[in-house]
Amino acid sequence: MILALISLTLAAVPALLFFRNQALFKPPPVADGEGEAGPLVSVLIPARDEEGAIGEAVRSVLASAGVRLEVLVMDDASSDRTAEVVQGLAAGDGRLHLLSAPPLPEGWNGKQHACLRLAEAARGDRLVFMDADVRLTPDALVRLAAFQEKSGAGLVSGFPRQITVTWLERLLIPLMHFILLGFLPLARMRRSLSPAYGAGNGQLFMALRGDYFAVGGHGAVRRSLHDGLMLPRAFRRAGFRTDLCDATPIASCRMYRDATGVWQGLAKNATEGMGSARTILPFTLLLLGGQVLSFLLVAAVPLGLLPPLVLAAALPAVLMAWYPRLAAVLRFHQPLDGALLHPFGILLLLVVQWYALVRQMVGRPARWKDRTYSGTRATP
Repeated sequence: MILALISLTLAAVPALLFFRNQALFKPPPVADGEGEAGPLVSVLIPARDEEGAIGEAVRSVLASAGVRLEVLVMDDASSDRTAEVVQGLAAGDGRLHLLSAPPLPEGWNGKQHACLRLAEAARGDRLVFMDADVRLTPDALVRLAAFQEKSGAGLVSGFPRQITVTWLERLLIPLMHFILLGFLPLARMRRSLSPAYGAGNGQLFMALRGDYFAVGGHGAVRRSLHDGLMLPRAFRRAGFRTDLCDATPIASCRMYRDATGVWQGLAKNATEGMGSARTILPFTLLLLGGQVLSFLLVAAVPLGLLPPLVLAAALPAVLMAWYPRLAAVLRFHQPLDGALLHPFGILLLLVVQWYALVRQMVGRPARWKDRTYSGTRATP
């Protein structure tokens, strides 16, 4: 019974915070924009071996309405036809330009290096950093600019609708919203400049040009594999506000295409967030206690392993654990099967975090996009 009460408490806290945050985590407002009379928006897309994705991404940006636009794609030493795809599109639209990334310096992550070089080449007052697997609606940029204007933040980040197909995607990717809204108090984040409240999504950022370069741009997080977390923290350390919005209505993204991609993608930067040596144990206890334990207790009662009285606390704990996931199914169009299997997703997430930490402790480097990252050294 004591374990059931502990589980209920640990499940109730993120459930209540998720409920509160839903009202604060709003889509960007509908806006008409200024069209050709408005400030220039530069959409910057780093691309390494993105032949299958880059064409659709670029076409979605070029269809933007209500903004004056330039699109810069940086081919980062791709081994496929990424550059050729972009060149073909650029031949028919003068707003699109292809750049080639210079050699990757020691101590840099490939994406951060490409993003900084793109920003230096851009002419826009607003810099939009977008992954090649993101797809924008025609009103996405004007609405994101309106949100930034209203927020007053130097850096804003949108969380697109996450497209999930394979089982590992459906179990793990939707946890992005659960962790964000269940453990980050958005109201306090907006009142404070503390880097501890810095959060974002590296899939889609919009930055004010002056603020971005005052911070040092992606050069401030050059070693990081987790710009979604580290870039907002760099802005906050420099005294600039950051903010978040629900980009479900204006953008979509399929991060990974198979189980290997999901595992490696989540593990590559886990130790910069929840999987760090400082935070992994508290998060493990919080997530096991609040999101897994109650399901085990409920299952143990019909087996005769625990008295029925335990259900008085364990069943409400199960409902509290399920509430954020089921709410996210409706709000963010997440898969129902992944939400119903929530405790299994949590267990898998923790396995990824511990795997990443142990790998780091034994000196095994992270690997992504055919580059190996060990400490501050990147090997192409």
